[in-house]
Amino acid sequence: MKILKIEKEQGYFCLEQGSEWKPIDSIDKVALLKLLDLYLENDVEMDSPDEQSLSNQAHAIIYRGIFDKLSQLVEEKSRFKDESETLYLDEMKKYAAQ
Repeated sequence: MKILKIEKEQGYFCLEQGSEWKPIDSIDKVALLKLLDLYLENDVEMDSPDEQSLSNQAHAIIYRGIFDKLSQLVEEKSRFKDESETLYLDEMKKYAAQ
């Protein structure tokens, strides 16, 4: 599912498959949290702001901010999972042997 797209130099977001695309500058707290849930729980796509230009400055700032934070979150999630698995590996082996 695609949650962020750039079309005609404008940024848009979508919260449900097949639903209407809304301008990124109309996003509110509830929609932002829903985007976060979608990003963490599903296989989603986002147009990169580096590959396409956004002529509207407000769209560019908001879109890039959301895109960067979501991308960073995945990197941190993977790092956290790796660290926690390493941290608890000895304990998991200990209890698995019993």
